[in-house]
Amino acid sequence: MNRFKIKPGCEQDFIDIWKGRDSHLATVPGFKSFHLLQGNTEDGYTLFSSHATWESRAAFEDWTKSEAFKKAHKNAGVKREIYMGPPKLECFEAVL
Repeated sequence: MNRFKIKPGCEQDFIDIWKGRDSHLATVPGFKSFHLLQGNTEDGYTLFSSHATWESRAAFEDWTKSEAFKKAHKNAGVKREIYMGPPKLECFEAVL
């Protein structure tokens, strides 16, 4: 998951960026699912999280080194002014 802090009032801009983006995930071995989650607005930002599920950590790591990853992130700096800092990557593994 990546956590994003977005300036209040810019939530729809952020959602539209994700809607218009070609993630190339469907072509990547080991990819299972993706969701963009919106949290509360507090402390001067709205929290979002991009949540992807992979068959394994190795599949995720392979994706981060792939051409599909480069293509999916080529416009990552667009509308930089809506962000309250860089995204924060958090990795979890299912234990149950």
